[in-house]
Amino acid sequence: MKAAIYEQFQGAIEARQVADPEPGPGDVIVRVKATGLCRSDWHGWMGHDDDISLPHVPGHELAGVIEAVGRGVQSWGRGDRVTVPFCLGCGRCLQCRSGNQQVCGHYYQPGFTGWGSFAEFVRIPYADQNLVRLPEEMEFTTAAVLGCRFITSYRGIVAQGRLRGGEWVAVHGCGGVGLSAIMIATALGGNVIAVDIDEEKLTLARQMGAVAGINARQTDDVPAAVRDITQGGVHLSVDALGSRETCRNSILSLCIRGRHIQIGLMAGPEANPEIPMHAVIARELEILGSHGMQAHQYPEMMRMIQSEKLYPERMIGKQVGLEEAARELMAMNTFQGKGVTVAVF
Repeated sequence: MKAAIYEQFQGAIEARQVADPEPGPGDVIVRVKATGLCRSDWHGWMGHDDDISLPHVPGHELAGVIEAVGRGVQSWGRGDRVTVPFCLGCGRCLQCRSGNQQVCGHYYQPGFTGWGSFAEFVRIPYADQNLVRLPEEMEFTTAAVLGCRFITSYRGIVAQGRLRGGEWVAVHGCGGVGLSAIMIATALGGNVIAVDIDEEKLTLARQMGAVAGINARQTDDVPAAVRDITQGGVHLSVDALGSRETCRNSILSLCIRGRHIQIGLMAGPEANPEIPMHAVIARELEILGSHGMQAHQYPEMMRMIQSEKLYPERMIGKQVGLEEAARELMAMNTFQGKGVTVAVF
């Protein structure tokens, strides 16, 4: 098969022929039809993730068709149209038995613990516990957008953030995670303030439903600007980027008893931000993480997409081939372009 592969961290990512994967017990092999470019893969390529062994194929936001089925798989067959959460639960541990496969102690992540979806084929273990069947009318490119950023934002806003209609929401960073959070919060009745350093991305954020935008590059005190718009701070604030600055700004944007959700991955030099704990104590703030979403929680989100309350396809900025996807991944930290880039096969 053809795959985008790198031999060393921060080295060249090259598209070339490698061996096809084989299904083991409980596995399926998916013929990849579309895969998203995500900043998490950039972190992996930089060497910020201890799970990665070299050489490596990145990619974890995928949709496609099952090509082969391993021994013991009961719920899936060749030709099924599927997607999958980026974090696959084993189905046996305490967390999986409690329904929290997204934080499984024995998780498998395509593109991290194993080779990923920047390839014609990808192996998916624990298939019965983790695959999600795609509606026939859903495009593979749309489904690929869901696999990491969208589902993490959905669970972050709905389950972790417990958003109620009429509440104020701030979203810091308007990349794929941020745009997902804006769309979802708006659909649930939230009043969203978008924060970014790029006017073009703020314009796109307004198209996704944001009622106000703040250019952090042109604003000396982002939390003060948020509090001014809302007359006291937001009920829910999301760090959708993952930096020391956005994490701090998100927490300080909250009203009394507000909730901060950390969705943006914090790795490398941004891994350990200084938390304004004085504000956390004085305002009784909540600080919560959101790490993906379980396959069994997809149905309600899928219903919202099918009823056009959510429209993830609008976040797609452009579609590229495998070679261009490899080049774009290496340049991802420049934050160029808008929307989500999807590689199609």
